[in-house]
Amino acid sequence: MNRQAQAAVLFLTGVVLLHAGFTGLYLRYVKAGLQPLLLLSGAVLIAAAAATVWYEWRGGTKHGGDGHAHVHREPRVSWLLLLPLFALVLLAPPALGSYSAVRTGTALQKPYGYENLPTSDPLRLSVVDYADRAVYDHGRFLSGRRLKITGFVALAGDGTPYLVRMALNCCAADAQPVKIALTGRIPPVLRPDAWLEVTGTYTPRRTTDPVNNGPIPYLYITAAKPVPTPRDPYDETWNQ
Repeated sequence: MNRQAQAAVLFLTGVVLLHAGFTGLYLRYVKAGLQPLLLLSGAVLIAAAAATVWYEWRGGTKHGGDGHAHVHREPRVSWLLLLPLFALVLLAPPALGSYSAVRTGTALQKPYGYENLPTSDPLRLSVVDYADRAVYDHGRFLSGRRLKITGFVALAGDGTPYLVRMALNCCAADAQPVKIALTGRIPPVLRPDAWLEVTGTYTPRRTTDPVNNGPIPYLYITAAKPVPTPRDPYDETWNQ
């Protein structure tokens, strides 16, 4: 590619990164904490494109005054490099959901410690926090409290309903599920990938994940209601 084409690709790549960073599209690919680096990368690429055009224009001004400058056309196939950029914006994949969750073993990890729980009623917990406390802390400080947890629905091969959040370290490529099995007043119709806000109580009942034999705690639910997909569908707290 010639310099003008290189500058165009750099500029468009930078614009796409800024678009993803400012609109929240980046949350489909990487964790929220990487937004500043993503925006910085986009700005740097746009600056590099501007510098490329500037130096190319200066070089043409100095050496092309005789009117006989040689123009080398780039292969048109090189413009196919732009296709991934347009796919990033126009064909952004949905967040990982129940299909991945039921085919991947629970990634529950024993935490280094537990923060003090607020006294609010109901107590809002993440799927990861509840699963950690139910399995590794044996439900201390959870018993007798009304809990509210949000996640998406996944159905195991035997029909067991799970409430799931995909937890990630860096990006969607390394996302793994953390699962809570549901019992109690389960809604009569559960649609995989539908997001639910469930209210319930701790139960010591457990099961094992059929994929990797990892521990999965149960939650006894007393109420459930559908909720919109959150802006950031991934859970980033499990490795903090």
